[in-house]
Amino acid sequence: MAIQVDGRRTVGPEAFAKIAPACPAVAHPITVRNLFDALTNSTGGRLHFLIYHKYLKSLDNVLRSARRVSGGHKAPELDLLDGEVVLDIFGAATTQPVLQHIGTSTWPGRLTLTNHALYFEAIGVDFSYGDATVYDLARDLKQCVKRESTGPWGAHLFDKAVMYKSSSISEPVFFEFPQFKGHSRRDYWFAIIKEVLHAHKFIRRYKLKNFQKAEALSVATLGILRYRTVKEGFHILPAYFKTTLAFNLAEKLPKGDKILEALHGELKQHCSRFRGGDDLVAQSGSDELTLADPFPLSAHTLVRMGLLTLKEEDNPEERDFAAGDVQIGGTSSVQMALERSVGYSGRVEAARATLDQVKVEDIDTNVAVLKELLFPLIEIGKRLLFLAEWEDPLKSYVFLLCFLYIAYKGFIWYMLPGFLLGSTFFMLWNKYHGEMQLIEAFEVTTPPRRRTVEQLLALQEAISQLETHVQAGNIFLLKLRSLMLAAFPQSTNKVAAAMLTAAAAFAFLPFRSILMFIMLETYTRHMPLRKKSSEKLLRRLREWWLRIPAAPVQLLRPNDTRRWRSRSRSR
Repeated sequence: MAIQVDGRRTVGPEAFAKIAPACPAVAHPITVRNLFDALTNSTGGRLHFLIYHKYLKSLDNVLRSARRVSGGHKAPELDLLDGEVVLDIFGAATTQPVLQHIGTSTWPGRLTLTNHALYFEAIGVDFSYGDATVYDLARDLKQCVKRESTGPWGAHLFDKAVMYKSSSISEPVFFEFPQFKGHSRRDYWFAIIKEVLHAHKFIRRYKLKNFQKAEALSVATLGILRYRTVKEGFHILPAYFKTTLAFNLAEKLPKGDKILEALHGELKQHCSRFRGGDDLVAQSGSDELTLADPFPLSAHTLVRMGLLTLKEEDNPEERDFAAGDVQIGGTSSVQMALERSVGYSGRVEAARATLDQVKVEDIDTNVAVLKELLFPLIEIGKRLLFLAEWEDPLKSYVFLLCFLYIAYKGFIWYMLPGFLLGSTFFMLWNKYHGEMQLIEAFEVTTPPRRRTVEQLLALQEAISQLETHVQAGNIFLLKLRSLMLAAFPQSTNKVAAAMLTAAAAFAFLPFRSILMFIMLETYTRHMPLRKKSSEKLLRRLREWWLRIPAAPVQLLRPNDTRRWRSRSRSR
């Protein structure tokens, strides 16, 4: 609901960005401005106290819920590791479970996300949960997470699923989040799973240990809880460059790696003072770090809330705590890197807007646009084909003599540098002497629209043609296999002699002469003097190719082991 902004009980983005990150549970310096934009999308860029109060109330409810789950209430029976925090659960109600698709099999169940892994528990016949299947997000298993469409028997019908793939599983797993309208639930889970993956990628990149690792995971944990707060309290899912997830934002922003470097530098500052030196080193015989100054803020917040437990000797409650991250009147390295990245993101967003304008859905229209874009190349190809057909002998002779002269003098090697140089001069001319206006719209004549049945028939025909081409390619390769294995001795002798001749030519003749010979043979194939002999030669080659038998192929079922038995016997 839009609220009238009177300016008295409101704050702007600068004040919010300075004050809010002082409490890590409320905001993080990387995503504080995106959080402000999400809270003020209906108030014209001013944060009203009522909206901020609603945000804090929703955040408190989410934190209480996370604390209850971590305390054992309503928590799934999972074997969690030390420091593993449950971030969200979906499918706890048997009436609305998560659907796990593996191949053509589907299981309903409950999905749990922690800051280390995904846990899926299938629902049994007696409505009880079975043993959890663990999908590790912490190790480097080449994980891949994407938005996907899924449905019964593997049909891509509903765009409501998240695909997870890694080197530890044989085939990808699809988690479908049923929703009557839209796919916001899927988008939410996709975002928070990616945040956990990016957090562990950050940990592995900088080889973080102990307190630094706990702080990085705490930043991701609090970011996901804030993201969940905005979703549940305001029904908003910020995406792309407006996300409120720190590691997702750093991965998406241009030069976001600089933000992660600055964040790593601040983490090192928290652990920069040790016994016996100022460098970030481990004690002798151990990699445990000893802090002299404040405990990292995000991890300290989770410890105070009861979401994170540490060793007794590392308990921050036994130490003096100081808010070292709060800077008044200054700008941190993370904020400076963020400002530079956001400046570049404006150009990327403008480019994305142009992409959305030119995207068309109809396949015929896309083909028409592609033809218009490739019109110069198509015209050049038509002209070359016209010359090669010798329909105008004078032009064909002139072109042939010019090409042979260029190849003989060695000027052909300067064609690519000349093309690049000409393109450079063309761009610079448009930059300094052009009209400096927007590019004019590219005009494309759209083809007549076809009905759905006609499009399906055209798609079926295209698939049939593709199948025909694949079969032709397989036959070509099988005939080559027959030649290589000398299944047809006479043809094998001819091919071997031709290959020896070609090898000798490439070994002893200069490449320029070979190029001129190939050009003469292909270009003069349709000239009046050679047309009959070329047609006769091509016919003989086709007849010779048809006489070559294809190598046999034996199709085995997946469970058929005859091939392996025959191999073992031969050994």
